[in-house]
Amino acid sequence: MDLVIVESPTKAKTLSRFLGGGYVVMATMGHIKDLPKSTLGIDVKNNFKPDYVPVVKRESTISDLVKEAKKAKKVFLASDPDREGEAIASHAKEILGKRANVFRISFHEITKEAVEEAIATPRDIDKNLVDAQTGRRVLDRLVGYELSPLLWKKVRRGLSAGRVQSVAVRLIIEKEREIKAFKKDEYWEIFCDVKRKEGKKENFTVQLVQEEVKNGNKADEIAGQLTKSDYRVSDVKKREVVKNSYPPFTTSTMSQAGARLFGWSAKRTMRAAQKLYEEGLITYHRTDSFNISAAAVTKTRELIKKTYGEKYLPESAKFYKTTSKVAQEAHEAIRPTNLNEKAEIAPDENKLYDLIFRRFVACQMTAGIYDETIIDVTAGKYLLRASGQIMKFDGWRKLFPISPTSGVGSDSPEVNVLPEVNKDEPLQLIEVNPVQKFTEPPPRFNEASLIKMLEKLGIGRPSTYAPIISTIQIRNYVEKDEGKFSPTLVGVAVNDFLVKNFPEELEYQFTAEMEGDLDNIATGEKKWEDTIKKFWGPFAKKVKIVTKEGKRVKIETEKLGKKCSDCKGGELVIRIGRFGKFISCSKFPDCKHTEKYLEKIGVKCPECEKGSLPRAERGDVIIKKSGKGRKFFGCSRYPDCKWASWRSPKSEEK
Repeated sequence: MDLVIVESPTKAKTLSRFLGGGYVVMATMGHIKDLPKSTLGIDVKNNFKPDYVPVVKRESTISDLVKEAKKAKKVFLASDPDREGEAIASHAKEILGKRANVFRISFHEITKEAVEEAIATPRDIDKNLVDAQTGRRVLDRLVGYELSPLLWKKVRRGLSAGRVQSVAVRLIIEKEREIKAFKKDEYWEIFCDVKRKEGKKENFTVQLVQEEVKNGNKADEIAGQLTKSDYRVSDVKKREVVKNSYPPFTTSTMSQAGARLFGWSAKRTMRAAQKLYEEGLITYHRTDSFNISAAAVTKTRELIKKTYGEKYLPESAKFYKTTSKVAQEAHEAIRPTNLNEKAEIAPDENKLYDLIFRRFVACQMTAGIYDETIIDVTAGKYLLRASGQIMKFDGWRKLFPISPTSGVGSDSPEVNVLPEVNKDEPLQLIEVNPVQKFTEPPPRFNEASLIKMLEKLGIGRPSTYAPIISTIQIRNYVEKDEGKFSPTLVGVAVNDFLVKNFPEELEYQFTAEMEGDLDNIATGEKKWEDTIKKFWGPFAKKVKIVTKEGKRVKIETEKLGKKCSDCKGGELVIRIGRFGKFISCSKFPDCKHTEKYLEKIGVKCPECEKGSLPRAERGDVIIKKSGKGRKFFGCSRYPDCKWASWRSPKSEEK
């Protein structure tokens, strides 16, 4: 009997189906060794040696693994094929003790063929990958243990900081300040409805170009001149536009698609992907590579030919070049493992699987072809233009019909359908329409755009996007409203303190370079101890100086305009604590008056509305936060009314 050790029970169950009776498959339930919770756990004076200890919650699991390993002929460590997985395998090997029968295996998809091949070709633990994980863990522990007490002393008790999370918060705050500093400018766009004078007298709209119109007086002047002008087609340009398919998903693009199409958090998308991977339905979901196996491409091309016909099949297979300099090319892009089978799965997993399936098949299909027409029209001294596109052949769009939820872009197959016109053909004016507009401030980050920016800056890796976004919300440094991030007053205070006192460490380029160093450790180009040593010296010195000389930061509070009912002298203000917003006295700690903060949205509770209570006594819908920092909606009459929802109800009041 052989023993196979994986991380999760789901993965263990899937492997058991493949391997049969000659194997016992057991799960570590995640990491089984980690740095201690109550102490630093790093010997700074001894080359930053980490003191990894067994995780208390895993003691019974560890005991069962050791017991089963003693009976096994061979032990295969089959944790995930990345740094975290390699560290889990390394720690498992340490716990099992010195045994000649312990082997490391890895695979990027949980299929019978892949697992059997891995068992037939075991390898040693990849020390470089383990070192990269150790370097990241030690670095994050040192930063957290040094900065958190400093924040307690200089800002407020209960705060914490993270090497990467703090940089993500900075991005959101700088965006918010950019929005607040934005000054809108007036401008005008002028449209003219025209029609052909001869033949089929079709109407179409042209827009004024090459003319900047900044105010209404100028718009009226031009509109007056256009009203009196003769219209003539000055040029007609036609061309065929080819639009190629998108590459298969990486972790980043999949998370962005989940946010954009389904309104999912990165955490929710990754949770669904994790289950799909462990069920053996998709390849490993933490990847930044566009690499695709030749076998998978061949099977996909066969499917396209059989299902859609030869016109949807390119002459040769498509392979995509990974643009990221640090991508792990040994990994594959995210794709289905079997194009012909799919087990019964939960709604979230089914939704995500369908998107992954279509995206991968589409990446091997022919391009979409469009007819594009541009019509230039002269009216006196002014140039006006109309442009339009009509889909000629859908190609890969067969799987992604154009719509706001297509998952691959927002272009339209028929932006503007234009009539057939000839050069120098006269046109008749129907109406001139000047439209006043104002420049818009840059949009706030949503999950999709934040992940895209983090990836662009080289901050974080496929395994860290979801935890980063989740953590900054749990810490109440940012809030998410209607999918958009905005900073809290606490987040602003912490960010400003860190940026002022640790400008280098909070720089985007510096954080990206640290990520690059960790990648270099993974490839064996650098030693993790050298990387930590290079960072630690200047950082520790700076912490000592700021601890001694740094000025205390006062967190701004939002005033409610009401006097405190206890002390009568203080004013009620809104503060942010561990579990969200609450009301207290401005004279705290001298006055310890507190109240619950009910953040109403102007809608009555749907459940209370069904009852017989007088309207004035019915509950209001208020914004609440779960223990994990996720916003939800509930009734102000809780616990008398237990209505709650993740979605905001719409008001029926006018």
